Amino acid sequence: MTVSELAGAAWRKSSRSGAGNDCVEIALAHTGASVRDSKNPEAGMLRFDTAGWATFLVATKR
Repeated sequence: MTVSELAGAAWRKSSRSGAGNDCVEIALAHTGASVRDSKNPEAGMLRFDTAGWATFLVATKR
């Protein structure tokens, strides 16, 4: 996912997040996904290409 794709990205929190601001947010694109800390979105993000995102999800579900 490139920086230009993030310019108009719709960031969303998990439906399992609580009422607080202590979770991660994701933005999806056809080239991958990005993840950031909802408490500090300006601090940076993890960017994944499509294959990397799939690998990340599999590992997270374990």
